Amino acid sequence: MEYRLLGKSGLKVPVLSFGTGTFGGGGDFWRAWGTSDVTEATRLVDLCMDAGVTLFDTADVYSRGLSEEILGKAIEGRRNKLLISTKTTFRMSDDPTDVGSSRFRVLRSCEASLRRLNTDHIDIYTMHGFDAQTPVEETLRALDDLVSAGKVRYLACSNFSGWHLMKSLAASDKHGWARYVGQQVYYNLMGRELEWELIPLGLDQGVGTLVWGPLGNGKLTGKIRRGQPVPEGTRIAQTGGEGTQIPEDVMYNIIDAVEAVAQETGKSMSQVAINWLLQRPTISTVIIGARNEQQLKENLGAVGWTLTPEQIAKLDKASQLPLNYPYWHQAGFECNPLPVKRY
Repeated sequence: MEYRLLGKSGLKVPVLSFGTGTFGGGGDFWRAWGTSDVTEATRLVDLCMDAGVTLFDTADVYSRGLSEEILGKAIEGRRNKLLISTKTTFRMSDDPTDVGSSRFRVLRSCEASLRRLNTDHIDIYTMHGFDAQTPVEETLRALDDLVSAGKVRYLACSNFSGWHLMKSLAASDKHGWARYVGQQVYYNLMGRELEWELIPLGLDQGVGTLVWGPLGNGKLTGKIRRGQPVPEGTRIAQTGGEGTQIPEDVMYNIIDAVEAVAQETGKSMSQVAINWLLQRPTISTVIIGARNEQQLKENLGAVGWTLTPEQIAKLDKASQLPLNYPYWHQAGFECNPLPVKRY
């Protein structure tokens, strides 16, 4: 397993990490993701560890804490051999204070996650979304206190806009507080908006990228085919999925390109889609999820080989999004850190 630095921190993470949103299955939404209990979760963790996947990602909101609890039990006795990433910000209960990134919420949420995970520290603590009602200084000071107390090792954010992240980094630098060294983001061949602003920002500021949704909620696995109904029992069939809304013909053109490259390489479509991500700038790790051993073993096969420049170009061409302003105006400028072609 290849390891990469998380941004410009000194933390090395495996290029594949495991997302535990499939643990627990509490409520209709999370049940569609997966329903792994402690026994199955332990088996999946075993397979990950054997393959060198030592970073496990969860969140307090996943099945209202049940995912954290199951992960804590699944890793019992080997905490010092792995890394844990968890998140907070989204609502956990009807309590008016139980949402957001205020100092009160951040400190209380961290303590609750530590208890559920049965650990004394969190390796990567992530703000799951941007709280526009709380000053960034309040959030960052609380996070810095957690780092100083040894309860958190590194900080990351998720689903931030470019100005959200840059404002936060500027505040951390001004006050000498711990800064975000990673951003956990939605990125795949069907959702490439990250390239417009957040990847250039990451290159400039030394923020590593942790990818969620690498398979476009299953659309890049080969389950979705032109002219065929969505298979019953899949997450897309049950929830509709998340992510970029692109025209149907564009979606199928991307799927066709991934399938063509898969045939060339002898790999699965999922493996091709994940390997493409690993060639992109700032990518530290791609978070893979699995509802069973078969899915996990297939995703683990995305590493140990590399797409050719020609195959990457084929996928790039099929998946390039039309640019919004001002990005189309900036495209092609020789000082752009991530040049893209105009249409």
